[in-house]
Amino acid sequence: MKVIHLAESNRTPLPKSPTGIEGLDEIAHGGLPTGRTTLVSGSAGAGKTVLAMEFLIHGALEYNEPGVFMAFEESEQDLAANFASFGYDLVGMEKEGKLSIDHVHLDRNEISENGGFDLEGLFIRLGNAVDTIHAKRVVLDTIEVLFASIGNEAIVRSELVRLFRWLKDRGLTAIVTGERGGSHLTRYGLEEYVADCVIVLDHRIDGQISTRRLRIVKYRGTLHEMDEHPFLMGEHGISVLPLTSAGLTHSASSERISSGILDLDAMLDGDGFYRGSSVLVSGTAGTGKTSLAFAFLKAACDRGERAIYFGFEESMAQSVRNLASVGMDLKPLVEKGLLHFSTVRPSSLGLEAHLASMHQMIRKVRPTVVAMDPISVFMSVSEKDPVKSMLTRLVDYLKMGQITTIFTHLSNNAQNLEATEQRVSSIMDSWILMRDVDFGDRRRVMLRILKSRGMAHSREMAEFLMSSDGLHLGNSHLTGDIDSSDRKN
Repeated sequence: MKVIHLAESNRTPLPKSPTGIEGLDEIAHGGLPTGRTTLVSGSAGAGKTVLAMEFLIHGALEYNEPGVFMAFEESEQDLAANFASFGYDLVGMEKEGKLSIDHVHLDRNEISENGGFDLEGLFIRLGNAVDTIHAKRVVLDTIEVLFASIGNEAIVRSELVRLFRWLKDRGLTAIVTGERGGSHLTRYGLEEYVADCVIVLDHRIDGQISTRRLRIVKYRGTLHEMDEHPFLMGEHGISVLPLTSAGLTHSASSERISSGILDLDAMLDGDGFYRGSSVLVSGTAGTGKTSLAFAFLKAACDRGERAIYFGFEESMAQSVRNLASVGMDLKPLVEKGLLHFSTVRPSSLGLEAHLASMHQMIRKVRPTVVAMDPISVFMSVSEKDPVKSMLTRLVDYLKMGQITTIFTHLSNNAQNLEATEQRVSSIMDSWILMRDVDFGDRRRVMLRILKSRGMAHSREMAEFLMSSDGLHLGNSHLTGDIDSSDRKN
């Protein structure tokens, strides 16, 4: 049988309504189906109500589409108080006619199958709210409460189909939330078949660490990402991390930026790192890896660029105090909003949640440079392969944003110093090794550039010096020749 394909010009894309939720529209390839119903399913506390309400809030504030939120569990007052913690003024939006919140109290004793159960009263109430503010979006939260006392599955199915058809006939873009069932995505196992789009939220505990994930199970009439994606519920609501957005599609800049240490720039063909490159600084404890990373960040801030330090061992106050001893005054940079700190213990979040949290801060601050110090701490909370996968996706994400990044790695004395536990050196553009070397009765820190792709660089070791005057390299590197063979690496 011959298969006939529509010409590209004759294909009509499915209309979509953006949710405004970070990352979700990307994995849904534009948003939720316009004029159709989406089921958001998940266990208690998974984030269903937050996602649904954000869909309405962003629709009203960013796309001029007022919305109706019909709740069957939480009152208007409880919802207003809960979302005030995310910075949303639901009461103010109601006064402006951008939002309508209606709490429908359902008493099981008042609902009976005798004489036939139907949703006519709900349609009238919902229709009135929609007409009053000329709503384009609707949320029903949560659907199983509506049918809690109905034991007849045929009636439930019939009324569900009627409800979804009513929403579609009115041209409303709707979200219906539902609790996860035993072997089904919902309690009744029916809503998932009637809805045009189904999103499942999952909140799991692995090794006493909480992780949230989102997956689009089905989406009629359009392509969509089918993998699980981690998401966060932060101070500004939900942020989804689209794992599939990372890839080898980034551009390669020829611009060079300083490492923050003039002597090191000289070893890097005189100009420092490439803009948008990834740099690994590894070495044993006390060799100055963190100081080198901050010198790089400070140089960027001195140029008027924004920087982020992701630290997993010291607080911001401790870092600011310690760096003052080597001539770096970071306080003015923090006060000007140029230098930003994110300091947490690695065990506070799962790997995917750490990745999502970093994405969220990077989108908020929009830095040009980043330091992550140290990546070796993640070995205490996960296995090697998941850590490498997380770091690879982070490197790809940073490269796509042309963000130059330094990753530090703490090596132990028994380890081969020209290797890392996470095996991430291969995805780095430059690699600097710092080690203790005994010279008679004196121990010195020596620095060596193991690789720097695309540029000539010195292969000689140079002494790394830290004093109240700042960071410098000793003269030993001047005897080394630039290795021009690395220009093609």
